[in-house]
Amino acid sequence: MNNPFQDQLLKAGLVTKKQVQKAQQDKTRKKKKQQHSRKEKVVDENRLKAQQAAEEKAKRDRELNKKKQEQACQKAISIEINQLITSNCINRDEDCDIAYNFEHNNKVKRVYVNQEMKDKIIKGALGIARIEGRYELVPKNIAEKIQQRNAKRIVLFSDDSNQDSKKETEDNDPYSEYEIPDDLMW
Repeated sequence: MNNPFQDQLLKAGLVTKKQVQKAQQDKTRKKKKQQHSRKEKVVDENRLKAQQAAEEKAKRDRELNKKKQEQACQKAISIEINQLITSNCINRDEDCDIAYNFEHNNKVKRVYVNQEMKDKIIKGALGIARIEGRYELVPKNIAEKIQQRNAKRIVLFSDDSNQDSKKETEDNDPYSEYEIPDDLMW
């Protein structure tokens, strides 16, 4: 018996040995419960941290998968646009000796065409599309399809709706009486 107070109570006859042993057992049980509850709290905290880490990892994985899917979709669209341009481009040969100048990315670019192609470009029947650093002429319907998929790939394409809005602004233009020739070279 380690407790002198319990020894004195036993000697005085106020308690029995069974009562002292029961009190010691209750005391040890209480200590074990406290230790067990501390361990459970630590285990619960570890479990919560592990769950949070797993949720964060799942969230990052979903974001990465989404980015990969978007990149794959963009790549597929780019391949589709390349196929549209290569299969529908208008062939230019040696008789295409007129340099048609246009602006792309704040730089003046040129493509060589013949007079018929130039007239079609001006009317909006042909568009200029960019593929792998070069420029190709494509028909109006193909230019519209490319513009729907990726507007950056169409360099020059005059749509009829744009011409209607220009006519409205030209009504207020004081210089509308003076016609600008389409065959100016710059």
